[in-house]
Amino acid sequence: MPINLQTSNSAQIANAEVSALRKVFKTINADSCPRYFNFHMHTIYSDGNLKPEELIDQALAIGLKGFAITDHHTIGGYEVAKSCLNYRKQQRHPDDSDYSVPHLWIGVEITSRLLGTEVHILGYGFDPEHPGMLTYLLGQSPLDAEAEAANVIAAIHQAGGLAVLAHPVRYRRSAAELIAEAARIGIDGVETYYAYGNPNPWRPSPEQTQQVEQLSTSYELLNTCGTDTHGLNLLLRL
Repeated sequence: MPINLQTSNSAQIANAEVSALRKVFKTINADSCPRYFNFHMHTIYSDGNLKPEELIDQALAIGLKGFAITDHHTIGGYEVAKSCLNYRKQQRHPDDSDYSVPHLWIGVEITSRLLGTEVHILGYGFDPEHPGMLTYLLGQSPLDAEAEAANVIAAIHQAGGLAVLAHPVRYRRSAAELIAEAARIGIDGVETYYAYGNPNPWRPSPEQTQQVEQLSTSYELLNTCGTDTHGLNLLLRL
């Protein structure tokens, strides 16, 4: 039987990426975002206002160490941004030791159902060529069984990635209920550090952060952070 070397290589890359990402998530705290790491942002490829090239310009100017573009149900923005970032790396002068380029991880935000409530699940480090992910990368929300959180999480895991419950205090059901159920069905982490009131400057909401930190610890979950940028500034949400 012929071996699909492209898929095999893609899976190997995804495994290495998710291993590195898991290590980073274990270091995330309230001070990580938005100037060191940022794992939640959108481009014009879904409902954001930033072109991927503009996003890369800002990531470099801020001095981010690592980030992920999490457009809704598409990796189009990520692919353009990746090409742009690779070009910037190639243009770096060999003698410019101060020039650093952040690490860009693949990401996506998927509309799902958990305990009968609409929630958003962030997928990171997955193999985009895995058949299980194809239905979630078509530019539109999944339907019926494909929208169930357990199936979304399973698909991300099958593709070698990590699944994270986005902004867990923004939904109709309580964070305590949702995180408990998400943990039961295999979620890897929660977006612990998030600015619920859209403050300027961006900062994690203290009350919600404390609640989610406690729940994350209880269920031994990874912690992530992100500005959830939809506007023109990576340091803000809107």
